[in-house]
Amino acid sequence: MDSVESLGEVVIRRRRRPRREAAVSCALPLRFAFYGRMSTVEHQDRLTSLSWQREVAEETVAGQGSIVAEFFDEGVSRRLSWPERPAAAALLAAVRDPDRQFDAVVVGEYERAFCGDQFGFVMSVLQAHGVQLWLPEAGGAVDAGSAVHQALMVLLGAESRREVVRARHRTLAAMRKQTCLQGRFLGGRPPYGYRLVDAGSHPNRAHARWGRRLHRLDPDPKTAPWVRWIFQQRATGRSVASIARELNERGVQCPSGVDRKRNTHRSGEAWIVRTVVGILENPRYTASGSVAGQQLLYCLSAGEAAHGAA
Repeated sequence: MDSVESLGEVVIRRRRRPRREAAVSCALPLRFAFYGRMSTVEHQDRLTSLSWQREVAEETVAGQGSIVAEFFDEGVSRRLSWPERPAAAALLAAVRDPDRQFDAVVVGEYERAFCGDQFGFVMSVLQAHGVQLWLPEAGGAVDAGSAVHQALMVLLGAESRREVVRARHRTLAAMRKQTCLQGRFLGGRPPYGYRLVDAGSHPNRAHARWGRRLHRLDPDPKTAPWVRWIFQQRATGRSVASIARELNERGVQCPSGVDRKRNTHRSGEAWIVRTVVGILENPRYTASGSVAGQQLLYCLSAGEAAHGAA
């Protein structure tokens, strides 16, 4: 069987129960350190994620040894390098310790541990200290001298990176459509001059059953007039500093003063130039940032659009 056919078999085995084909150079039974990771703590259950990754790892090393140490990163993106991940960094430090209590490292899934070219760095550290790396996708210990394993690692690294890029693209594209076409508010603080109002039941049936509702932005009767006033004053050629000064003289609450709960890190005492500029440059207030179902606070004329907040 040539190397291409062997690589194909290894890839197919990736989702199946792993088998051990690589020779073990250390004396059995081996002591393993397990590494796992989950991306978020808000939308994932630690026990569930850890359990299935640990189960795959235990199947990978079955009959060859046992897991004696555990390193698990929570709420950490795969894009972060190992030295930037708390548990992964601790594992690397343990690898460098001559009195470490394990002989090899095992992970439950390649994509949980590596992204892009991270594998090469980690493998070099492990090899320098005589520690093996076991992967379910490799059917056991990774053989750095095997052309098939080298090709497999390159393939898995590219696939992991592709998944990150694809997920990011799909998420951002969906958010743009939900905002521009459906008029949905997707989170964060409502811009000054707006308030959140109910926009009906959630279009996702499962979310609707859970009682989740849609929200959209509507002009706030107390603050929206001041947004319009800011744009009108700026359209006459008035300076931003002058606008901020008059707002303070007239006792108008600044954005952080209106919403103290979500602005505890700001004083909320006065308008400053940067706050006024931020409003003038925010497309949420003008036709350039209009979305379905949202009432604009100010519609720029051609001359006003050219004048801008400069």
